[in-house]
Amino acid sequence: MDPHSRLSQFNQRPPKAGPAAIKSRHMDLLPLQKSPSLDRFTKKFTHDLRRPIATNSRIKKNERFSKDMYLAFVNNALQQKFLGDNESYDMLVDQFNVKKMSYDAPSPIPQLCLWLQALIHVVSRLDRTHMALIEAVLRLPWMTMDSSLVKTYTSFIQILVSARPEYLSLVLNRIAQDFTYQSGLQALDASLPESSSAPLTRRIVYDRIHHLLRHLLTLVPTLPTTLQPLLVQHFPHKRQSQASQITYIRNMLRITNYCPEIADSLLSTIIDRAIQIDVEIQVELEELEASGSAQEQADLFDLDPFDTVVGQEQSNDPGEDADGSEEGSDGFSDLSSEADAQDDDDAPPVAEPLDLGRITEMVNKLDAILKLLFDHFDRPPSPSPSPSTPSTPATTRLTSSPRPRSPSPAAETEESRTLQQLAQFHTLLAIFTRTILCTFRSRYTQFLLFWFASRNAAFADLFLGELVAHALLEPAQSEVARAAAASYVASFVSRAIFIGRDEARGAVRVLCRFLEHDADAFETGSGGAAPPSVFYAVAQAVFLIFCFRWRDLVEGDGNGEVGCDGEQEALAGPSKKMWMAELSIIQRVVACPLQPLKFCSENVARQFARVAHATGFMYVFPLLAAPPPARSAEQQLPALPSGSSINALSELTSFFPFDPYKLPRSSSYIEPIYREWAGVAIDCDEEEDEEEEEEEEMGERVAGQRRFGPVDRLDVEADGLGASFGGMSISPVPAPFHSTAVPLEISSTVV
Repeated sequence: MDPHSRLSQFNQRPPKAGPAAIKSRHMDLLPLQKSPSLDRFTKKFTHDLRRPIATNSRIKKNERFSKDMYLAFVNNALQQKFLGDNESYDMLVDQFNVKKMSYDAPSPIPQLCLWLQALIHVVSRLDRTHMALIEAVLRLPWMTMDSSLVKTYTSFIQILVSARPEYLSLVLNRIAQDFTYQSGLQALDASLPESSSAPLTRRIVYDRIHHLLRHLLTLVPTLPTTLQPLLVQHFPHKRQSQASQITYIRNMLRITNYCPEIADSLLSTIIDRAIQIDVEIQVELEELEASGSAQEQADLFDLDPFDTVVGQEQSNDPGEDADGSEEGSDGFSDLSSEADAQDDDDAPPVAEPLDLGRITEMVNKLDAILKLLFDHFDRPPSPSPSPSTPSTPATTRLTSSPRPRSPSPAAETEESRTLQQLAQFHTLLAIFTRTILCTFRSRYTQFLLFWFASRNAAFADLFLGELVAHALLEPAQSEVARAAAASYVASFVSRAIFIGRDEARGAVRVLCRFLEHDADAFETGSGGAAPPSVFYAVAQAVFLIFCFRWRDLVEGDGNGEVGCDGEQEALAGPSKKMWMAELSIIQRVVACPLQPLKFCSENVARQFARVAHATGFMYVFPLLAAPPPARSAEQQLPALPSGSSINALSELTSFFPFDPYKLPRSSSYIEPIYREWAGVAIDCDEEEDEEEEEEEEMGERVAGQRRFGPVDRLDVEADGLGASFGGMSISPVPAPFHSTAVPLEISSTVV
């Protein structure tokens, strides 16, 4: 210190009185200081100790430091694993195990993002020896987390699949599993803290998965071939709940919109599952309505599982059997409802109790599945933009030469819709030929073709042409397939309102010519005739169409609407003048030794006799009571693997593919285009009906027990005949004939 300073200890004057104490003298040697003021303290630290400002460069520097630190750890872990030390590698794998994260810890999403970004830099080093790390990342419930993690995870998966194609199957398998209803429930086990106040619904979860899948489709052109079997593998078993079924099916139908390469396969899988459920419904829905449980189960369908908040569902699956996973491990069960029938035909039938609750559940499942398919096909085509630029409109096709006028957007939309419908119809037609046609126990699945054919006259003509070709023009087809096709022709022409007069007459014309050819071949013995089962099926097709469409078969102006009083007078003239010429063969066919009326369905035979007599076409009541055909004709029946050929033929002739549609939810698609029997039945005097019934009963008394086949099983009154005919069903009735029926093992492959 400067000795000349005024603060120096030498400038301090000593006290006047007495010597100072030692302490006082020592303290006096120190400089006197004033107590610091608050203003001075504040100014001093304000100018000297300034707080650092968080600039963008500083934030980026900190983020870069964090990324470098995570990347250094990842590099070290991979290097140590290569040298044989797995400790750091195991720690890295545990970072993606959300179950080991504490509730008290902050959100792990920022750390997970940093780990994924570090893995992106070393993705080329992640060979098959690092399978555990990749599996841990794929098990991450990323679709339920923050959007920042979703973006980082999507980038990592894209780079991983591009750099390491060997992980494509593993990634797609996880994606297919995430489409299931149980994936949202399993994601709840992560117990991660909420990162957003908005509720997370299943719709958001599945949107994120579809977004990732669409990105992968743009990167890997061969992805559909790997994805298709994985989607089929994870299809829920038919015993699983309705929510499980419709959730997975909705996701599969959405995939068909942006991955048309596997649309045929996915639709076939969905329809196969619908058929499996369909064949188990072997009771009339009136019984279910009487039980009082149908409406309660149907109400569950009103809840859209896609709008359910993740975490508010019940984890248990009430519609799934205890052994559902084992039963569905092989993909599908037998399509035939008779697959597990008894081998011994002589063994007495076992009366099983009717489980209405289970059947009601299956009905609701089928109704929900068909409703989804109808909605899917009825939805207008939507543009499919690139996933990277979702707002970019679809580009139009350009030609080298400029066009004078560009088509309007409405015209392009209509053309796109027509092309899409045509592709969908051909897909459904292929599935029908491959699967539906040869499944006799299905009740409702075939209505997909029925409805789709109504959308365009060309579709209806093409569908009817395919059915006629299968029944009449393809001798290489199996007998059961040809007989089934004939049943479809009859039911389609009879029930479809959109099948006009010309189409109905054309179908009858072709069927009658076929019957004429076979009748000639049988009588002359020249050969070349179709098997008797096909002959009977075609004959029944003509009988059924006549009952429904006899007004269109009358020659004239095509109106055919005559009153009850003048109906007999209008149709009682010569047959060649009043009826189309091809119908003359029917009078010959019903009286031939094959006696088709003896092997047709009882309802069809009786109603044909009644309508033919009422319209003046012909009188066939005595033929119903005639004795059975000769043994030589019976021996010409097709040989079956086991059981009675007569019973097997009854299975064919009692199959009416388009019986009244009674599923409540999806019936709105069928009712406007469906022809009910009540709308075409002949309502004449009750006295005439009673007289006809007396003639039938008299003929039955004469025949007694000598007759066999479908005609001698029931004693149906005339008043109830029309009602039973209007609601013909393939459901078995409690009669001895049905209890001993032989199951038909039908291959779904049509050559």
